[in-house]
Amino acid sequence: MTTVTDTTSRAPAAVTARPRRSLDWRLRFGALSLIWGFSFLLIKVGTHGYAPFQVTLGRLVFGTAVLAAAMAVKRERLPRGARTWAHLTVAAFLLNALPFSLFAYAELTIPSTLAGICNATSPLWGMALSLVALSEDRPTRVRVAGLGLGFLGVLTVLGAWQGFAGLDGRGTAMALLASLSYPVGWIYVRRTLAGTGASALSMTGAQLFVASLQLALVTPLFTSVPTRFPLLPLLAIAALGALGTGLALLIQYGLVAEVGPTTAQMVTYFIPVIATGAGVALLGESLRWSTPVGAVIVLAGAALTQARGRS
Repeated sequence: MTTVTDTTSRAPAAVTARPRRSLDWRLRFGALSLIWGFSFLLIKVGTHGYAPFQVTLGRLVFGTAVLAAAMAVKRERLPRGARTWAHLTVAAFLLNALPFSLFAYAELTIPSTLAGICNATSPLWGMALSLVALSEDRPTRVRVAGLGLGFLGVLTVLGAWQGFAGLDGRGTAMALLASLSYPVGWIYVRRTLAGTGASALSMTGAQLFVASLQLALVTPLFTSVPTRFPLLPLLAIAALGALGTGLALLIQYGLVAEVGPTTAQMVTYFIPVIATGAGVALLGESLRWSTPVGAVIVLAGAALTQARGRS
């Protein structure tokens, strides 16, 4: 649930065409913000009836189905080459199987509001990692200040001055690790899958398919077949996959093609706001003053880390 940036985007290939759209991009931007913002609520509801790995597997299967249908309509083919598929296997683990599973497990013990805010730290991790792993990214005072400010916001959200009282440390660590997994995966993608010639839709469809296979192998080892199938959690998983994964990626591709990655990535700053509102209003989750204040600091820091120097 991150957006298209240099190191934390969700599409493995840059989209350069700028097709004309019938629906204004601002409406699609708002829809994408809502879909990804509500995804954390859907994860929480899904875990009320199913094990975290089952939630993730269902999410990936429904998301893959949507992208497969889009590929069929556009007559896109899967990428070719054993080397490409080997790299896609690693990317699928880092960008889908691992973070999706970690968020699902995290929300067993932490509120969806906190998970949404942890997700907003991805640009911070991405900036920190890019300074080490990507030689073309040069640190500036503004970006370094943004990094420090962002992590100060994380400490505020967690209530560090109170010794992190009232928070589940394991669940919070899982959510933060999930947000870290995205930029790690995207640095890997930039170094291994750039210039393959395949479209973003084809690459991501293949990536979700591989991630689905990974979860299909892992899930039976850690969970048993459900004896009952609660309807509301099942519907939440279906919506999480079809809307929060499949449709969201299709909307994102259109935004990047029309307005570019810089504008499209701004959705990152709306996701925790919507996730917090949804968790409080619909799930009755409690909200301490430090949560919204810390979230604002995190988002301000994340925005500064994306600042670029003048040419």
